[in-house]
Order: sequence, then structure tokens, then C-alpha cells
Amino acid sequence: MVAVLSQGLGYGVVLGFGLVFALVMMLITMIQKRFLGEKVTSEEYMAAGRSVKTGLVASAVVSSWTWAATLLQSSSVAYKYGISGPFWYASGACVQVLLFSVLAIELKRKCPNAHTFLEIISIRYGRKAHFVFLFFGLLTNVIVSAMLLLGGSAVVTSLTGMNTIAACFLLPLGVIIYTLFGGLKATFVADYTHTVVIMIIVLLFSFTAYVTSDLIGSPSKMFDLLHEAAARHPVEGNHEGSYLTMASSQGLMFGIINLCSNFGTVFIDNAYWQRAIAASPHSTVKAYLIGGLSWFAIPFTLATTLGISAIALESNERFPTYPNRISPSDVSAGLVAPNAAIALLGHGGAVAVLLLVFMAVTSAASAELIAVSSVCTFDVYRTYINPMATGKQLIRVSHAVVGGFGIIMGVLAVILKELGIDLGYLYMLMGVLISSAVLPVTFSLLWKKQNQLAAIVAPLGGLCISITAWLVCAKLYSGEITLATTGTDQAMLAGNLGALIGGGVISVVISLMKPDNYSFEGTRSLMQVTDDAVGTPESNNSSEDVTMDEKKKSSVTKAAEAATVEVKPPKEGWGFDAEEDAKLAKAARFARWSSGLLTVILILLWPLPMFFSNYVFSRDFYTGWVILSIIWAICSTIAVTIYPIWESRGAIAQVFKGMYSAATSRKSTAAV
Repeated sequence: MVAVLSQGLGYGVVLGFGLVFALVMMLITMIQKRFLGEKVTSEEYMAAGRSVKTGLVASAVVSSWTWAATLLQSSSVAYKYGISGPFWYASGACVQVLLFSVLAIELKRKCPNAHTFLEIISIRYGRKAHFVFLFFGLLTNVIVSAMLLLGGSAVVTSLTGMNTIAACFLLPLGVIIYTLFGGLKATFVADYTHTVVIMIIVLLFSFTAYVTSDLIGSPSKMFDLLHEAAARHPVEGNHEGSYLTMASSQGLMFGIINLCSNFGTVFIDNAYWQRAIAASPHSTVKAYLIGGLSWFAIPFTLATTLGISAIALESNERFPTYPNRISPSDVSAGLVAPNAAIALLGHGGAVAVLLLVFMAVTSAASAELIAVSSVCTFDVYRTYINPMATGKQLIRVSHAVVGGFGIIMGVLAVILKELGIDLGYLYMLMGVLISSAVLPVTFSLLWKKQNQLAAIVAPLGGLCISITAWLVCAKLYSGEITLATTGTDQAMLAGNLGALIGGGVISVVISLMKPDNYSFEGTRSLMQVTDDAVGTPESNNSSEDVTMDEKKKSSVTKAAEAATVEVKPPKEGWGFDAEEDAKLAKAARFARWSSGLLTVILILLWPLPMFFSNYVFSRDFYTGWVILSIIWAICSTIAVTIYPIWESRGAIAQVFKGMYSAATSRKSTAAV
């Protein structure tokens, strides 16, 4: 793909815009401190006060889950499989967020003062299990961070000609600055801003392609172009070779891979646990349900626009690769969306994609930075290096980790790029490497019978199964094991299924041999840290393979006697007051049935009848499909951009009132 924008614009967006955005976020953080009385304690820095409202959490969930892959790979699978690609991408990665609402509310009930999900593992299962899940948690953050920068740098380089290595290191620079300055609360504000821009650009492309474009301009015209494209290049595995059918064997296979792999990147990524930790208890379930359904619109609508437009327009002389098709390597690298955007809007489309990817990469990168920072601070430093750390010491360590991991992200992306591993390959591989820990983590909060041995063995055993299945399938299907053969859908499917199912089966079998009967009293007694308090070692000092509950009372007493500093107890009613517990239990039941019902609809009831019926869309049905995607995007935009403002209207009014008072008082003083 030939660069259509200047290198100067590339550096301007990545470096200049990134720094300006960082300064704006720092200013907003200062305003919050000045007029809302917020203080940057360790709890505020890492947990945002545990009182963030529904709309802002939902917006943050959307932002965190909108990776470069969300924008780029969704369009790539649309280009490869037709109309089924956007749906399977959206549904296969949406249900995890919906189902995570169950874990989010259980976290509030059973460990209301947690800083990371790994603290729960440490308290319940001890040090060895903590080491195991620490490995999987950090591996997840490394993979996600690498994918963000691989996809982002590929687009920046292809559109502007900017040096790839420079892009890898400069993209996270602004994020590092405002994350250092404001912590988790700053990432929430940045997430909201990113989400607003992303939703606006998604709607811009949709209305351009289906309403105003001189090349397409309507769903009916797109329908005709897709029929012509299928005649030229019928899709292997699709019914009648059509792009306009859900009856796609390759699309379904991708959907299963997508479903399995993304469980790992939600359930094992501390970024999503942190949003649950930061949320107000009564906002948690609603936030994840609204966030999950709102996020669905981004890949579904954008890929139904740009991915499908690439198919329709590649025979047009305005398409960047004309008269050739997009090369398989560019498809895998995520360059379908940029090509389609340029065909639709010229240089303006290229700028819009550049801005879209920049927002996606930086918003998700901020979530990963603060997630890794929390894990290293609470589960490494406070657990194994300085269990008596004060809040101020924890903040200093967190700052160091944010800066250090920001650099490491760039190094990882460059290494993978040099090895020939692109966004598409890594996206399919991530489930093979991390999904074996999904069900053991889930059981740690939802199943009192999972025992310590199962928690240790299941993730590692599932990883062995997944890697074996992945490599054996590559060998059997392709005859050799290479980067290309291990990247086939068949090999990735075997590895992803092996990971998710293997870890769960091993955990259940071992647990049923000697069931535990955990009461969660140990996790409920985990305490917050005040600005100059020490960490309570009940979750940190297990040197033997025994549960932390057995040592908790004596270690807490010793720590209190030795340190003589204040430890903040859990807020009253968070899992302890009977009336409040009843409300949270009701919310937990709602989370279970609502997320379960939505999952059944999105994975089974909606797509599978269309798959097995071999239905090829009619003109009217396709028009309705497009209209549905745009309406969904509009509703999502309202939910995650307007609703948070409405919820926070009181605080916003307080800020403006404070600023007005400060301005008028200065004028009065000057007049005197």
C-alpha cells in the first residue's frame, strides 16, 4: 500500500496530537483535584475511589475493548468471509464482556477492596497458585500490548510512510504521561474522550458509504456490487460463494476461534477487573452489560461498512490497490480498512482511519499500562518485596512500572515485527497461550469447591494441551510446522479449544477428587490502604502451600503491632451489611440470567439458523441488516457518550461553579 499522507502528518498525529491530548488529560485531572477535592492517594490512583458511575465505566469498557484489532481485523474478516465476518467478530468478542458482569458483581460481594484479581488467588490458594496466575496475567498484558502497537504501527506506516519502529515507541508516549499523572481516574476520562471520537468516526464512515458516497451511496447499490464481486471472486466455503450469507464455514470457524481466544483477554486481563474494582457496587452489572452491547456496534458497524466496501470497490480505479486485490499479507496486517477509507473519502478517509486507530491504540494502551502497574505494585512489590509498603511508596513503584512497561511495549512490538508475526497471527494465537486460565479464574470466585491443586495444575495443564493440539494439528493438516502452517484456521481452532476446555476439565476433575468448601471470608477481609498505610500482609506472606486464611489473623496482628499505622477497613455495607448484601445478591442473579440470555441470542439463536439454512441475503434483507447496524451504532453512541455526561451533571456543574467563583474572586482582588 502506497502512503497517501505525509510523514510529517504521521509524526504530527502520533507525537504532537498525543502530547496535546496528554496535556489536556493532565489539565482535567488538575481541575478535578482543585474543584472536586480529589486526592491522588494509592487507592485513588489504582482504584479511582471505587465509586465510578455506570456510564463512565461502560464508556471505559468500550474504550478498553476497542483495540487496533477491533477496527482492523474485523474489516479483514469481512473482506475474507463476507457479511458473516463482522457479525462473528462482534458477537464472538462481545459475550465475554457481558458474562464478565457476573464476575464483576461477585468481586464486589466477595472481595470488595481488591486491587487486582490476583489478590483473590493469593488469599484463597497461596503462593504457588499466585505465581501461576501472575504468569498468565502478565502474559495477557504483554500479548494485548504487542497487538495494539503491531496493528497501530502497521496502519501509521502504511498511511504516512512513518518509520515503523518510531511509531511503536511514540504511540504510547502521551499515554504514559497522563497515566503517570492521574492514574486510573485519568484513564477513565481519557477512555471517555477516545470513545466519543471513535463512535463519531464509525458513524461518519457508515453514513458516507451507505448515504452520500458517489461510489456506493445506498445499501441497494452495495448489494449489486457484492453480487458482482462474488461472480469475480467466489468465497470458498460460503454458500454459492456469496459474500451475502451467514452460511460460511470459514466464518463460523473464525467465530469459534474468536469466542475462545477472547475469553482469555477479558477474564485474565487485569484491566477489566480494574474497571469492576473502580465501579460503584450498584453500577457494576449495568456498566458491563451496557458496555458490552455498545462495543458490539463498533466492529459490527465499522466492518459492515469498511470491510464490505473494500470487497465492493476493489475493482474501481479509485481503490488504492487497483487493478489488483489486497494482498494476503496486507489483509492479515489489518490494511483492509485503510484501503476502503481512502476509496470512500480520499485523503480525508486516510486521516480519519489514522485518527481512529490512534484513539483505539492509545485508549487500550492506557488500560494495559495501569493494569500492569497495579499487578507489579500489589502482586509483586507489595507481596514479595515490601509487604509493609505505604501508600506513597506504592504510588512511586506504580509510576516506575508505567514508564518502564511503556518502553517495553514498544520493544515487544518491534521484536515481533522483525520475526514476521503480524496482528492477524497474534490475534488468533492469544487464546492458545492464555485461555487455559479462564475457567480456573472464574471458579475462584464462583465455585467454592475448586481446590488449591486444581488452581495450580489446571492452567498449566491446559496450556500444555493447547500447544500440543495447535502444533499437532498444524503438522497433520499442512505436513510441516512453520509460521504459516501454525497460523491456519484449523491449527488455531484446535489450540484455542484445547486451552479453554482443557483448563476447565482439569480443574473440575481435580476439584471433585477432594472438594474445597471455601467461605470467602478471607477475601472479604482484605483491606484498603490509606495514603500512608502499610499493606496488610494477609494476602502477601504465604510461604507454604496453604491457604491464606490460615495465617491471616496472626499476620494482621503482627503487622499492626509493628507498623502502628492506619489501615482503612472495608466501607460499611460492601459485602457485610445484610441489606446491602441482599441488593448485591439480587444484582448477581440479574447478571447471570441477563448475560446468559444475551449470550445465547448472540451466539446461537441469531446466527446458527441463518448458517444451517444456507440463506443468501435478499436485497431487502441486506438493507435491513445495514440499517440495524447503523441504528445499533447510534444507540451505542448515546449510551457511552451522552449518558455519562448526564450522570455526571452534578460534578460538572460543581466544576464550572468553582471555576466561575475562582475567576470572579480574582477579578475582585485585582480591582481592590
